[in-house]
Amino acid sequence: MDSRHIISVLLENEPGALARVAGLFSARGFNIETLTVAPTEDPTLSRMTIVTVGSEGVVEQITKQLNKLIEVIKLVDLTEDKHIERELMLIKVRAVGEQRDEIKRLVEFFRGRVIDVTQSVYTVELTGASSKLDGFIEQVKLTEILELVRTGVSGIARGESALSAPKSRSNNK
Repeated sequence: MDSRHIISVLLENEPGALARVAGLFSARGFNIETLTVAPTEDPTLSRMTIVTVGSEGVVEQITKQLNKLIEVIKLVDLTEDKHIERELMLIKVRAVGEQRDEIKRLVEFFRGRVIDVTQSVYTVELTGASSKLDGFIEQVKLTEILELVRTGVSGIARGESALSAPKSRSNNK
């Protein structure tokens, strides 16, 4: 049975690292649903969050292959334990007449913000789990969606658990 996995990877912040990770997925025919990457509190390291769908065996194979990459310091499948995930979405919708009030109510209900207003368009910012963003899109489909952009999932383990580099690390892990 295929399931959704959020894999968080701590890797060296160097040119080509992202391409090697993406290449690993494509070479094996695995799909990346979302991918986010940014520097961490240590400017020499980046944190990459990959969302993929696959069986336990496929995800295990992915994590083993990722661990073989020289740039990878450490990784964790966040879906194996309690975690927090968030995604940012900016969505531009047609808002005319009675739609304006209805869209405002939806934005409030989903705890979003209208960040730009014209006579016929609202641009909305919404943050939350992917399912929340999907729910908003489903509700707002009654109007015309002009443009939509999502950041992809960022995730972090709950509580004391942390994905961090060992105190003394080398390029050989």
